[in-house]
Formats: sequence, structure tokens, C-alpha cells
Amino acid sequence: MGSPIRVLHSVVNMNRGGAETFIMNVYRNIDRTKIQFDFLTCKPGVFDQEIERMGGKVQRIPYITDVGHYGYVKGLQHFFGENDYKVIHSHMDKMSGIVLREANKAGIPFRFAHIHSSGSEGNILARAYKWYSGKLLLKNATHFLACSKKAAEWIHPIGMKNTTIIKNGIDSESFTFSENTRKEVRKEFGIPHDSLVLGHVGRFSKVKNHQFLIDVFCQLSKKKENAVLFLVGDGPLRNQIEQKVLDLNVGHKVVFAGLRSDIHRLLQAFDLFLLPSKHEGLPVSVIEAQGAGLPCLISERISDEVDLNLGLIHYASLSDRNKWVEEMLRLTAGKLKRVNPRKAFLNKGYDITSSAGFLEGCYLSCSRRVI
Repeated sequence: MGSPIRVLHSVVNMNRGGAETFIMNVYRNIDRTKIQFDFLTCKPGVFDQEIERMGGKVQRIPYITDVGHYGYVKGLQHFFGENDYKVIHSHMDKMSGIVLREANKAGIPFRFAHIHSSGSEGNILARAYKWYSGKLLLKNATHFLACSKKAAEWIHPIGMKNTTIIKNGIDSESFTFSENTRKEVRKEFGIPHDSLVLGHVGRFSKVKNHQFLIDVFCQLSKKKENAVLFLVGDGPLRNQIEQKVLDLNVGHKVVFAGLRSDIHRLLQAFDLFLLPSKHEGLPVSVIEAQGAGLPCLISERISDEVDLNLGLIHYASLSDRNKWVEEMLRLTAGKLKRVNPRKAFLNKGYDITSSAGFLEGCYLSCSRRVI
């Protein structure tokens, strides 16, 4: 048997974001005797060591925010000049346009643009630059993938016609509810067994809308003395949110768990999953929450493609805080009955074996076409 085809994945870093978690789920489940993943990053990430243990390489160039446009392009050109890849898979949304243009110039024949969001973050200059970069996708990507129809529509004029939707699959078995794990996690974080635990998993950034989340939790906690808010993740706005929690005198009711590798365990301790995002492509966190059998209260701006038809997804408008509080009370009024979603995951294509199998076929098809 020959050497495996090496696929280069382009990301800012390999931390525990939704796209990065999805990539790692695929990496763990592909046939690594046939396909190996390498990573072009700009910053260290928590998955770096695991990648290297599985045989992948993590290489780094300076990011555009540190060296500017021309420095970033120069870094890409140098990297592609020093390395020989046949397949690149870029996960940087519209910023993939810059990456794939340089990959195209370097003669990499198969160039995947994978869209994981449905909107751009940053100030007006950052969004303008991302718009410019996004315009380069049409001429420089050979394959277009998106996590949802909403994400695909966001990259107009490419649109749905030329884009393949690939589900953000997870290892659904590892999320199956365990009463023992629920007790262990609550004990670990000092949460009383009779507490009402509202949970959120996400990066502390504007799009995840933590300010709103804290506001509605404060309203709820006035009605439910035993309410606890459990926040998993890290990011640039974490300090700001921690300060807000202190200012509102609810610090004793909010857990900041930080970056964690055991999301499948932590979800067992929750009674309700909350995601008031301003926009999303297709959030892996909501798929995982359904894997744990949790009811989910999410923003109306999130695509209904995330719903596995288990009766667990409930929407509320970001314009109505009172409605969020009402729904939080309603959804936690009775004893939580966990469902086993394994069959639904398989039927809907959200089990990781489906996603990994699809991408494996794409990569092997590319390798067979290399002359």
C-alpha cells in the first residue's frame, strides 16, 4: 500500500470552535492509512498535540492581523512554495478566498472552500476585507461545501447551485445520557443536585450574544432561586462577561468552565441548552446538545436544519427577552425526560460516520484524478 494522500486544512487555529471540532471528528473517523490531514494555522491550538499523535503536521504562518495583507500573502506564497500538496481544504469562510487564490497560483489542483458561518464578524473595515476576499472564491475554489443552506446562501453569487451541504456530524454514541455522569459533573463544579442548570457552549464573541444570555438569566434567576448558568468556552469577550456577572451580583450563580475537551460529559449536567446567537452556519453545539437529549432554546436566526425532529428544538426572538424567560420556565417546568437520539442522527446524516465517509470519498476521488 502506498503513502496516504495528505490533505492540507487551512484554519486560523485548531481550538475548540464548531468548525475545528467538526474537522477533528472527521479526522478521528477517516481511514488514516489512505488519508492524512495536515494543518496550515496562524496560532497555537488545543488540538495541535492530538493532530501530531495521529500523524498530522501542524504548520504556522503569521495571520493577517499581525502582519497585514501583504505580509499574510507573502507567508502563504512562501509556504506553498516550500510544500507540495494536491488537495487543500480551507475553513476560513470568506477569508478562504485569499488562501485559495495563492494555492491556485502555486498549482494545487483541488481546492475546497468550506463555509461554516452565515455572516461576517468584525468592524466595517474587517467586513469589507472579508467581502473582497470572498469575491475571490468563485475563480479559485474547485469545490464548494457548506454546513447548511443558510451558510451556502451567504456566499452568493456562488449560492446553492454549486455548493454541497455536508452535515456537521458528531460521534453521537458518546453523548448518550448517563445519570452517573450527570451527578459526577455537578459534584465536580459544586452544583447542588437540585439546581436548575442552564447551559451554553460557545466562544465568547459578539455573535454568540453572551450579553443577552446574561440578561435573560438574571431575569430568570429572580423567579428560580436554584438556577445556575453554566458557560463553556473562551474568547476575547470573556473578561467583559465575567465583569458583567459580578456587576449584576450573580457571580455565585454562574460557572465559567473555560475550554474543555469533555463537552459530551458536561452536557449531561444541563437541564436546558441555550444559544441566543446573532447568526450561525449550523452550530455543532446544538447538534451535540440534542445528542445528549437536551431541550434547546435557540435564536430564531439559526437555521431549522439544526432540528433533528426529536421535539427538542424551540425558537425565540432576540427582540423579546421576556419570551426567552417564559420559554426557559416552560421548558424546565417538569422532570426532564432524556431521549435516545441515535436513530435520528443516522437518519438525518448527523452521525460522524456519514460526514467522514463523504469527505473520504471526495479526497480519494481527487487523488485518483492526479496525473
